[in-house]
Amino acid sequence: MTNLTKNFFYSLSQNKLLNESAKKWGFKFGADKFVAGTDLDSVTKTIKKLNRYGISGTVDNLGEFVSDQQEAMRATNNIIRLLNRINEENLDCHVSVKLTQLGLDIDEQFCIDNMRKIMEAASKFGIFVNIDMEDSRYEQTLRILQTLREEFENVGTVMQAYLYRAEEDLEQLKDVRIRLVKGAYKESEAVAYQSKAEIDRNYLKLAKKRLLGDAFTSIATHDHNIINELKAFIKENNISHDKFEFQMLYGFRTELQYNLAAEGYRFCTYIPFGTDWFGYYMRRLAERPQNINLIVKDVFYDSNNKLKKKPLVIAAEAATFLCLLRKRKNSGK
Repeated sequence: MTNLTKNFFYSLSQNKLLNESAKKWGFKFGADKFVAGTDLDSVTKTIKKLNRYGISGTVDNLGEFVSDQQEAMRATNNIIRLLNRINEENLDCHVSVKLTQLGLDIDEQFCIDNMRKIMEAASKFGIFVNIDMEDSRYEQTLRILQTLREEFENVGTVMQAYLYRAEEDLEQLKDVRIRLVKGAYKESEAVAYQSKAEIDRNYLKLAKKRLLGDAFTSIATHDHNIINELKAFIKENNISHDKFEFQMLYGFRTELQYNLAAEGYRFCTYIPFGTDWFGYYMRRLAERPQNINLIVKDVFYDSNNKLKKKPLVIAAEAATFLCLLRKRKNSGK
């Protein structure tokens, strides 16, 4: 996919007006393939299905870039309700949270207070909490992690291999449970590798270093070449399967997920749910061009693979939608 197309979908993921509108639309554009419903009952059903196949989950009650205190407090309470559900249903999963959903853009101490409430509930139930890493502007994420770890052991974070600083950050967190990813945000060449080859090379370097260490690592990638190389490395170095897990996003490479679990590897699926699905889904489209086909199918075709509307009507609606996007982009909203 061209950088122009990637930039287009990244810009949509950051558009607050579209994100707010999407909460009212319900699932659109094939998002239900990658988001496990909008409520606790839906995501609970998904987790139970995965658990039956020996796959654990990390659940993300979607939301980010919150600028209203009441909304951040609602998000905090929703995550606590999720923790209660996990405990009540004895589900094999933990939770992933974003600090901007909990008020980081409002006030850092307010965000820490919300995280502390979540950690108190999670600690009571013995559930791990993973702090998702956001774009490189949020350097305070690691500082907040260290603050929380003064009180709680069951908290870790994410390292993004495309960042130049990732190796240094990992060294500081060598005793902390980490999810290692390639990186999902648009970053400049001043702070991050840009080419796939460079990112893959750094990812493998960091993954191998972590596997030889003592702390637990979630190896989060859909790249079968990387997975196969790491499987060989694990075997050659006699690395215990209890020290790591493979991890992928819900709805991606499902057959490979089940195969890895069946081979005896610990496997975890990242499961997003909730009404705030738009930004997450747009970033997935930016990462994987083949997913754009799902938008076309969802918007234009019914379940029998027939056009929902006449071609001229579809063309007119598509043109209207594109004009709306261009107008919002030009207005800076």
